[in-house]
Amino acid sequence: MADAKVIPFGEDRPRRRGGGARKARAVDAVAAPAQPPVTGGRDPGQEAGPVELVAPVEAPAGRRAGAGDWDRRIAGGLAFLRRRITGEYEVDEFGYDKELTDQVLMSLMRPLFEKYFRVEVKGVENIPKEGGALIVANHSGTLPLDGLMLQVAVHDHHPAERHLRLLAADLVFMLPGVNELARKAGHTLACAEDAQRLLEAGELVGVMPEGFKGIGKPFGERYKLQRFGRGGFVSTALRAGTPIVPCSIVGAEEIYPMVANAKTLARLLGLPYFPITPTFPWLGPLGAVPLPTKWTIQFGEPIPTDGYAAEAAEDPMLMFNLTDEVRERIQHTLYKLLVQRRSVFF
Repeated sequence: MADAKVIPFGEDRPRRRGGGARKARAVDAVAAPAQPPVTGGRDPGQEAGPVELVAPVEAPAGRRAGAGDWDRRIAGGLAFLRRRITGEYEVDEFGYDKELTDQVLMSLMRPLFEKYFRVEVKGVENIPKEGGALIVANHSGTLPLDGLMLQVAVHDHHPAERHLRLLAADLVFMLPGVNELARKAGHTLACAEDAQRLLEAGELVGVMPEGFKGIGKPFGERYKLQRFGRGGFVSTALRAGTPIVPCSIVGAEEIYPMVANAKTLARLLGLPYFPITPTFPWLGPLGAVPLPTKWTIQFGEPIPTDGYAAEAAEDPMLMFNLTDEVRERIQHTLYKLLVQRRSVFF
C-alpha cells in the first residue's frame, strides 16, 4: 500500500484527483429519454387543433432517490478504497487524516452519540465559525469516551462542521493500535508547543485539564471538578491570542460507576488506576459495556484573550485568575444541568 502524502501545517493542500467523484456523478446521471410531442391522434398533415397533454408515467420519486443514493454510496466507497490503496490521501504533520476521520471514525462514533447516549448539545453557537479557539471541558467516566463524544458534538452540530483536535495524555500514544487511531483522529500530545501551533493555524483545540484525576475519580466525587493543573492551557491561549470556550459534560460520570481503585494492580500494569465497578471485572468483557446514560454537552460563552499584552502569558497571577474563572464557569454549569436533569437514563 502506498504511503499517504504529508502536508506541512499552513501549506495549501493540492486538489485531489476527482476520479472517484466523477465516477459517482457518472453512475447517478441517468438521462431520461426524450418524450415525443403529443398530437392527440392527428395526422401530422392535419390542421392543428386542441391538444390533450398526457403526463408520462414515471417511477415513484422515493424509489429513484433511494437507488441514486445507493449508487453514490457505492461509488464513493470504491473511490475511498482506491485512494487508500494507492496512497492518494493526505495527512498533516501530526498524523491527522481528515478523510478517514470523516468517512470512517465519525461514522463509527455517531450511533453511540445519537442512539446510545442520546447526546443533547447546547450553546454550540459559542464556538467561533472560523479561527483558533481552545475548548476546555471537564473529564470523567473511567474511560475517555467523553472526549470522543465531544468531537462528534462539535463536528455534527456546528454550522461549519469544524473538527476538534484533542490534546491527549502520553499513555494514549504508548498503547499499540490506540496510538495510530488517535493520531488519525486528530489527537496530539498534550504539550504547549503543539497546542500553540494548532491554535495559531486556526484549529479548534480541546483540552481536559483534570486529566487522570478527573477520569479516574471515585463515583462518590462525581461532578466535583478536580484541580486544573498549573494553568498551562491559559498560557497557551494567551500566547496564541485565541478565545477559551468552557464546556460542561453531564452523563459521562455514570457510564462506569467506579466504586474502588485496585492501586496495586494498576502499578503492576503501569496504569494510573485500575477501576472496580459493579460490573467490571466481575462480568468479564460484558463489564466493559458502558451504561446507556443520557448526556448533555453545553458550550459556554467564550473568554477572549486577545486583549492582553504579549507578556501576559508569563504573569502567574493572571493565569491563576483565568484558570479559576474557567473552572468556576464549568462547575456552575454542571450544577445547573444536574438540577435540570430528570433522570440519569432519560
